[in-house]
Amino acid sequence: MLETTGHQPTPAGHPPARRLRGSRRALLGLLGPAFVAAIAYVDPGNVAANLTAGAQYGYLLVWVLVAANVMAVLVQYQSAKLGIVTGKSLPEILGERLRPVWRRAFWVQAEIVAAATDLAEVVGGAVALYLLFGLPLPLGAVIVGGISMALLAVQSRNQQRPFEFVIMFLLGIITVGFLAGLFISPPDPGGVVAGLLPGFQGPDTVLLAASMLGATVMPHAIYVHSALSRDRHRPDPHLHVPPHAVARLVRATRWDVVAALAVAGIVNIGMLLLAASTLGGEGGTDTIEGAHAAITANLGPVVGVVFAVGLLASGLASTSVGCYAGGTIMQGLLKIRIPLMTRRVLTLIPAVVLLAVGFDPTWGLVLSQVVLSFGIPFVLVPLVVLTSSKSLMGQFADGLALRVAAVVSVVLVVALNLVLLWLTFTGAAGR
Repeated sequence: MLETTGHQPTPAGHPPARRLRGSRRALLGLLGPAFVAAIAYVDPGNVAANLTAGAQYGYLLVWVLVAANVMAVLVQYQSAKLGIVTGKSLPEILGERLRPVWRRAFWVQAEIVAAATDLAEVVGGAVALYLLFGLPLPLGAVIVGGISMALLAVQSRNQQRPFEFVIMFLLGIITVGFLAGLFISPPDPGGVVAGLLPGFQGPDTVLLAASMLGATVMPHAIYVHSALSRDRHRPDPHLHVPPHAVARLVRATRWDVVAALAVAGIVNIGMLLLAASTLGGEGGTDTIEGAHAAITANLGPVVGVVFAVGLLASGLASTSVGCYAGGTIMQGLLKIRIPLMTRRVLTLIPAVVLLAVGFDPTWGLVLSQVVLSFGIPFVLVPLVVLTSSKSLMGQFADGLALRVAAVVSVVLVVALNLVLLWLTFTGAAGR
């Protein structure tokens, strides 16, 4: 995939149209890593947070998803660029620069975030199997874990391209599953426009906004994207790559990120719009099961089944990527490699136990996204610092506009999390 030699002139006689088609095919061949990372943005936690927001508050929080998706495009591009330019993942670079005590502390918080992510994804898949087949939730969690092992087996054999194709296929199913209902119950255009204006309605909407932010700007996706881009485009960090070749990869990555996150953003916003147009005023929509029942009652059983299939695909794809991300974090920060299959079994246990004792799955999904939101500053701050460093990134260091946008994003995220902390510890969010 790397272009390590000088530019080869195009043979004479090749028509411009053919050269253009060849250039497009070459660009398409470089796409993929961002679509794997983007799966994290449409996981079951998104479903719980977005459906809850739309059902309870209509179009009020549309602006949160729009802002979060813009931020996601920015930070995922920075992460991918870091991996391509340096030939190292973000966790690896942090592992080299942090002192041992800080490196272990950083790993603990990153691992907690990854665990919360995996919990949400396994639980979401289990709920989908319950909706489709009536399977008990603990059994569904075990089945989701087993299928995710099969998906991870593709990646463990160092076959990243087939893994990307599988994840992209599941992303297609997710898109159809979560957006099909909009064709039957389209949203109110005026309500959508009004929802683009920032605003809250009490502490609970702040809690939901933090949950939606944590479900949209995913810390583990930021960590893993640098590794995915590195592994795909520059697996050997010691291999000299000419600047023009790196620039070509960076340009392709920009298109990769924009396309992948555009799909994820449309799905996220579509879920909220569907809930706002279909579930408003309906009872029991504070759970995924209740929301599914309301969707089925209002839009028909076919849409209900399609929705459940989308939820299942979301759980299967995202838990595979989440487990891979956890392994990337541990290997980069601690230099410890645990086989993906072993890690899959270990991270599956908490979800099975919680479901077995009767823990509310939807509330667990929302809380997991709140935990994720707390982890966002810990990944955004070092990412902005590293990608702005000319000594590390050379000519590919972030420009002024990108640095300003990144700093603004970090400030907004930190401010929202401080408010969330205050609401949590004062109990205001539950009133």
